[in-house]
Amino acid sequence: MQAEQAAAGGYISRWRPSSVSPRAAAFARDVITRAGPLGRERAKNLLWAAGKLADYTLGLGLDLVPETVLHPSVAERFTRCAPGLSGPARRTLRTNLRFIGRRVVPHLYPADLPLPRERSKQPYRAAEIAGYLALADAQPTRERRMRAAGLVCLGAGAGLIRGDLRDARGTDVARRSGGVVVAVRGARARTVPALDRYHARLLAAAAFAGTGLICGGADPGRRNITNPLIAALDGGTGLPRLDTSRLRATWLADCAEQLGLATFMHAAGISCSQRLGDLVAGLEPAGEAEAVRLLGGAARR
Repeated sequence: MQAEQAAAGGYISRWRPSSVSPRAAAFARDVITRAGPLGRERAKNLLWAAGKLADYTLGLGLDLVPETVLHPSVAERFTRCAPGLSGPARRTLRTNLRFIGRRVVPHLYPADLPLPRERSKQPYRAAEIAGYLALADAQPTRERRMRAAGLVCLGAGAGLIRGDLRDARGTDVARRSGGVVVAVRGARARTVPALDRYHARLLAAAAFAGTGLICGGADPGRRNITNPLIAALDGGTGLPRLDTSRLRATWLADCAEQLGLATFMHAAGISCSQRLGDLVAGLEPAGEAEAVRLLGGAARR
C-alpha cells in the first residue's frame, strides 16, 4: 500500500500534460496532493478533472485558489457549461470534483442529508386477500357484497388505485382475448388483464354494477367512494385495515413473479427501477392477447 501511494505521489509531482496550461497543472498537482492518499489511477483521473476546472476558472478571470476554483457553484457551472464534453464525461467530472472539494475545502461541502424516499407498500399475503374476500362475502346486503368484492378484485387482481377505482364501471370489465380485461379510464387510460384467480368474482361484481360504478356511488369525482367499503372490511379478525395501495402492490408483486422479473434483474445486476424505465422507454408494449398471457390473466380451462 505504501509503495502504491509513493508511486502515486511521484506520478502527481511529474504530471505536466499538454492538454492544460502550466498554471492549471500546478494547481491540480497541489490540490490532488492535499486530497491524498490515492492510488495512481485515481490520482490520474482527479488530476485531469482538477486541471480542466482550473483552466476553465482562469478563462473566467477568477483567482486560482482552492476556495474559488473548488467552490460548488464554480464546479457545477463547469460540469454543466464546459463545451466539448459528453454526458457521461460531465457526470464523471462532477463526481470527481465533489470528491476533491470534500477533501480540500470541506467547509464548502457540508455532508449530504439523506432525502426521504417512499418505499413500495408491502404486498398482502394470499391468506390476507382470502380474508378480505371472506369479509366481503359476509356483508349484510348483496349490494355491499358485490362492491366490496369488486374493490378487492380490481385492486389486487388488476392493480387499480385511487381514480382508477372510482371510475371503474361494470361495462369496463369484459371477457376478451382469452381472459378478463379491465378498461381503465382517465389520464392514464389503458387495458389491464385481471389475474385469473379473480375472474369469477370480478365478473360477478361487474355484472351487478352494469353501467354503474363497481365500487358504488354516483359521482366518480367524490374522493371518499371507497371509504365505506374499506370500513366494512375492517372486521376485527386480525387482518390489517385494508389499504388500496397495498392491493396494488399485491398485483405488482404477482405480475413481477409471473414475468420472472426478480430473476431477470438478478441476472442483469440491476437494482434500480429507473434503469428499467430507461431500458423499456423505446419498446412498444405487447398487444392485449399477449398481455393477458404474460400477466397471468389467461382463463383456466
